[in-house]
Amino acid sequence: MTVTGKQSLVRLVTIAGGVILADQLTKALIMAQLPLYERMEVTSFFNITHVLNPGGAFGMFATQSPVVRRFFFLFVSSLVSLGLLWFYGQVAREHRFLSMGLAAIFGGAVGNLIDRFRFGQVVDFLDFYIGTWHWPAFNVADSAICIGMAILFYHVILNKIPEL
Repeated sequence: MTVTGKQSLVRLVTIAGGVILADQLTKALIMAQLPLYERMEVTSFFNITHVLNPGGAFGMFATQSPVVRRFFFLFVSSLVSLGLLWFYGQVAREHRFLSMGLAAIFGGAVGNLIDRFRFGQVVDFLDFYIGTWHWPAFNVADSAICIGMAILFYHVILNKIPEL
């Protein structure tokens, strides 16, 4: 079956839109129901904890001034998002699985970008741990980015990335 441009666009809007919607709804629920820095124990290795991340992945740039962080993350996130859209347009018709991963990355990037525009930082709440060791808190957008990156790496490792 040949994939049309319209089908590719529907795939992008469905996946990225679903990620953005789920991300923003869960963040709104956390902000409305759980005070900042409070946690709700779910299991012996997982809490829901309301935190704000002023930095990037793993707190990158968290110690920089708010002006530097805001400029860097808004500028870089916007550029990356535009680059993802371009790359998506190049591969979506021939590489369905890869395009799904790119749509997930795009949706996650936009979800976190919305937070950066609204709050100057990102709302995180998923907190996994073993004993006293905690993985940095994350959110739905971060999860989508990780899944999309895994799909992208799968294509890179198997040499399924087309020459552009």
